[in-house]
Amino acid sequence: MSGKERPSEEPLSPLSFLDRSLRIYSERTAIEDVESGVSYDFNRFASRIGSLARSLQSRPRNRERVAFLSMNSPALLEAHFAVPLAKKVLVAINYRLTPKEIFYIVRHSGSKSLFYDSRLSKQVEEIRDGLKKINSFKLVNIPSASDEKTDSDESYDDLIRNNASTEDISKFRPTSERSMIAIDYTSGTTGIPKGVMYSHRGAYLNALSNIIHSGLNSDSSYLWTLPMFHCNGWCYTWAVVGAGAKSVIVSKIEPERIWKIIQDREITHLCAAPTVLVNLASVSNSFRKTIQLKKKLVILTGGAPPAPKVIEDIEDLGAEVVHLYGLTETYGPNTLCIWKSEWNGLSLEKKSSIKARQGVRHLTARQTLVVDSRMKEVPHDGKTVGEIVMRGNTVMIGYYKDPKTTKDAFRGGMFHSGDLAVVHEDDYIEIVDRQKDLIISGGEKISSIEVEAVLYRYPSVLEVAVIAIPDQVWGEVPKAFVTIKEGAKATEADLVEFCRNNLAHFKCPKYFEFGPLPKTSTGKVMKFQLREKEWVNQTKRIH
Repeated sequence: MSGKERPSEEPLSPLSFLDRSLRIYSERTAIEDVESGVSYDFNRFASRIGSLARSLQSRPRNRERVAFLSMNSPALLEAHFAVPLAKKVLVAINYRLTPKEIFYIVRHSGSKSLFYDSRLSKQVEEIRDGLKKINSFKLVNIPSASDEKTDSDESYDDLIRNNASTEDISKFRPTSERSMIAIDYTSGTTGIPKGVMYSHRGAYLNALSNIIHSGLNSDSSYLWTLPMFHCNGWCYTWAVVGAGAKSVIVSKIEPERIWKIIQDREITHLCAAPTVLVNLASVSNSFRKTIQLKKKLVILTGGAPPAPKVIEDIEDLGAEVVHLYGLTETYGPNTLCIWKSEWNGLSLEKKSSIKARQGVRHLTARQTLVVDSRMKEVPHDGKTVGEIVMRGNTVMIGYYKDPKTTKDAFRGGMFHSGDLAVVHEDDYIEIVDRQKDLIISGGEKISSIEVEAVLYRYPSVLEVAVIAIPDQVWGEVPKAFVTIKEGAKATEADLVEFCRNNLAHFKCPKYFEFGPLPKTSTGKVMKFQLREKEWVNQTKRIH
């Protein structure tokens, strides 16, 4: 022990979870990869991590960025431990982005290597020449079950085959718990992607909250329906290992297949964006009758407000839905709708309406408030609208190489989410809209989320997005873009009548359009695309 070390002080890092689970659960299954049929116990999992870390340590530069472009895979889960174990920074890239965006992230992050899933070779081929122009850059291929021949400098299998060791895992100490563990890039739907910097401390604390709030333990089986690149899997990449639970990895989300995996492997937990819930809930009635869960299934959903009807449909299949809220800038989940026993006697519709709220802050989140333009908390009356702001250990360090945008996001000493919400008397937060999505028609404020929630209750509706479009009389009015379930029918007249029976008339959409919705690579509806199309053509519509 050096003179500077104290028995009462230890830097916080989620890497400490691995050492503990290795010691306690060494022979238990850590990973089962459904796609390849391969599984590892914690001993083998840690050995592979140790090997990769040693290979990465051959590069002497600390805090060097290491980029990974991969579908959900054992390699990407291993990277969440091996890269920071080598005192480097993980950059897990959204593989659904365009090659141009992927190249931008590699360059902007300053990554000197790109590990890529062989199933994504075509995307890499398009930017290979540009990558090769980066000084000392290395491409590392990660073979898959359906391997494709590809030109790379090294193979992932070779890196983990050499120097197998777990001894470095117990010895690891971050230089500082506030040093970077990862850079996560936003989707770039409203501009170029921004690099969100995560610290060891923040990742540790948010993963710890995940374990506590989700009820993960060593008997849990977690299904990877959420992309690991998305906020580092909402920090569940570290949380599942910390709980000593099993990670069941899939790379393709096909609803009936997912339900079969849930049943066959007795899955207890999964995370999913609301769009995935919509797909899981929309299986045929004949298939629904075959679903019989052997263990309690907790589904944690976030990324966009889920419609109460979707929650109803999922819980009707026997699962428990827990609604989370957060952003890339808050390591994923920052709040959750904690259920209270006094609500058990409510109707199913009322229960699902409460579950759609964003709820209260995580155990390790310091402050999550709803404030007005003067940064004063709004009354807890369920009516007064303000912006959600946060501060604490689970808020990002800042935006990488972007001090100006960081300063603006942190104005007033809080992180500004851009989400508009009310606070109920019981302190539960409920989002009413994004600032840019609120519709103001003739001076009346209309929540697009409220209108969407009503339309989701129409039996034929699969998905819906509501935006403001220009209107000569009212300034702007709601328009609904609707996707109808396969084999179902609904006309505009049907939906107009349904809305008028369930909403104040001024809130009802004045226009409807049917068809698929444009979505981001993480499943969020791209309302900005819908808005751009409508407002570009405003002269045609008004005149």
